[in-house]
Amino acid sequence: MRKSIYTIIAVATVLLTSCATSYNVRGTSSISALDGSKLYLKAVKNNDLQNIDSCEVVHGEFQFVGLLDTVRMVSLFMDDESIMPLVLEEGDIVIRIDNAVQSVGGTPLNDSLFVFIDKHNQLTNRMSELGHRQSQMLLDGIDENQINRQLNAEADLIAAEEDKLVTKFICDNFDNVLGPGIFMMITSQYRYPILTPQIEDIMSKATDKFKSDPYVRDYYQTAQENEARMNGTKDMDDQSAPLPDSTIVQPAAPLTNVPQP
Repeated sequence: MRKSIYTIIAVATVLLTSCATSYNVRGTSSISALDGSKLYLKAVKNNDLQNIDSCEVVHGEFQFVGLLDTVRMVSLFMDDESIMPLVLEEGDIVIRIDNAVQSVGGTPLNDSLFVFIDKHNQLTNRMSELGHRQSQMLLDGIDENQINRQLNAEADLIAAEEDKLVTKFICDNFDNVLGPGIFMMITSQYRYPILTPQIEDIMSKATDKFKSDPYVRDYYQTAQENEARMNGTKDMDDQSAPLPDSTIVQPAAPLTNVPQP
């Protein structure tokens, strides 16, 4: 009888193990500063940024392998510096890091994420270029007021494109980890949770699954309370208290941020 019980337990263990999925992240880097460094995969859990896995860069190569209990969005870190976000999902995930390109691909959600990041970075570069153009136009003797009018108008157009890109991407991914993950990134720029027209637009379209995500739910609830306090619709004791910093852990860097040698 005892032997039969052991056999059942052994069979059950094999079945459970075979049902578990795993992640396999393989990376290459041509940046010499990364060689010998310790890399970490970190994710927000229970309002805390926790290590999921770690490995060392050896001769420009590194690898993370482990069991996957749930698909989740994580960040690749070197020490305390965030390099890039990625999605831990089943399949062979490939990371490439060099001075010209930083990318993750090989699986559906990571492919989608880095198409978005590439478009977002293009807009960021266009915005940064306006500063260089301003300096050049001043050197060319163009009237400063004319420069400001022209470049401010271009900046407004780029900002509108960025708003549309981010909003559409979140809405298209309400029901997977990318939607809440990018929402966390765009709200990390604020000192405390606030409501913006973009956030209100996103939440007005959101699915129940997106609204029930712990980060989204806590951020939106706190933002609504802060909005009510600023509008004077809460009691005087609440109004007299300063607005709190967000207690929700934010990622260190929203997009790719590769250390330079």
